[in-house]
Amino acid sequence: MLLVNNIEIDTDTEGYLTNLNDWSSDVALAIASNEGIELTTAHWEIIEVLKNFYETYETSPSARPLAKAVKAALGPEKSSSIYLMSLFPESPAKQAAKIAGLPRPANCF
Repeated sequence: MLLVNNIEIDTDTEGYLTNLNDWSSDVALAIASNEGIELTTAHWEIIEVLKNFYETYETSPSARPLAKAVKAALGPEKSSSIYLMSLFPESPAKQAAKIAGLPRPANCF
């Protein structure tokens, strides 16, 4: 569970939202804080790409599809694993999906 603006938000045991409709920028900030990440404009760009991917394909991308989507939306320099790891050091696909309020990517261990 996550407490955001005095509202309890349900999460699973890994911290992913159980109801995608509970997501907001305040929820993203709270999840990121729990992950030890302070969101910058660069983080929000990746979150936006993830949310667009999810709207299109109804799934959270694993590492390769994430990099491909970021490359298409933001260019090759922002799709490199080094860049994505600098923003989401635990695992770009998993951490970014969690902060974006999306389900855990199926192919990420």
